Amino acid sequence: MASSDTLLVVKFPGHFAYFESDGSTAVSGFGLELSFHTFDSVLHTLKTGDLAEILTPPLASLHRRKGLTELGCRMWRPKSQEPSALSRQVEAASDGEGGGDTEVMQQETAPVPALSKKTKQPKECFLVQPKETKEGGTKTKKRRKKKITDILAKSEPKPGTPEDLQQLMKDYYSSRRSVIELEELNLPDSCFLKVNDLTHSLSSYLKEVCPKWVKLRKNHNEKKSVLMLIICSSAIRALELIRSMTAFKGDSKVMKLFAKHIKVQEQIKLLEKRVVHLGVGTPGRIKELVKQGGLNLNPLKFLVFDWNWRDQKLRRMMDIPEIRKEVFELLEMGVLSLCKSESLKLGLF
Repeated sequence: MASSDTLLVVKFPGHFAYFESDGSTAVSGFGLELSFHTFDSVLHTLKTGDLAEILTPPLASLHRRKGLTELGCRMWRPKSQEPSALSRQVEAASDGEGGGDTEVMQQETAPVPALSKKTKQPKECFLVQPKETKEGGTKTKKRRKKKITDILAKSEPKPGTPEDLQQLMKDYYSSRRSVIELEELNLPDSCFLKVNDLTHSLSSYLKEVCPKWVKLRKNHNEKKSVLMLIICSSAIRALELIRSMTAFKGDSKVMKLFAKHIKVQEQIKLLEKRVVHLGVGTPGRIKELVKQGGLNLNPLKFLVFDWNWRDQKLRRMMDIPEIRKEVFELLEMGVLSLCKSESLKLGLF
């Protein structure tokens, strides 16, 4: 059992309260009361951290609103010290320590009157209520969404096949066409040229799939048309393809069919003035030329897609949604009907 000179000190943000143990009711500096049966039960409650057992409703309410930060007991002598004087000393100590801090109370207190030689120095014991940590406080790392470049970088290059083109067509039209209409999109294997096995250059591939090219180009004399179209994803890639097909084209007339720095009307005039054998360009501009009547697809014999080439992001031309959409729109502008009539062959370079 603690002696009657024991003092219980409670610290709130901005407030100090003291409670003497010389009765069943303790007095605070701001009008709140703390009741207990024995002071030993209070100390036990402090150690277990269950504050609700010793807090009366007014003090508990203040604990909820302002947050009780520290509890402790202080051994104090002489016994003649009046509660009002003690209250002033404790409140002075709270002002010097910064009131609302949640750190552990320091051992320093306000100066007290000089004690006799027999009087012992005050002893303090403070218990700090630990802060509750929120469960799951550690942030979980968000799973990085895989990009197409990540997937393609790990995959081995595979040559395109006619089945790849057929599957892309089904996926593109599945939400817009009926089952019967989707079956009409199927192309026979005879519509496709030999597949590039990734060992050919463009010239060697074209020589293999079109061995009678010289004879074909000599017999071609129609304007506003071409014998062979090579479709790629960009104007820069088109220029690269034109340079790489020097060994194949020979004396053939080649025309750039892309939108970069060239207007549609200028290309239409060029097609009207001269005979062109080879056209290399992007599906968007070729589609526009067909739409405006500047390019007739009926004399077309070969349509080659730059299928296997990948750009800096490791995308093939059919991996790009905009290009894929323009390719299928171009196929609907007479290309599919020409393939089914076997007057046009499709190639995947």
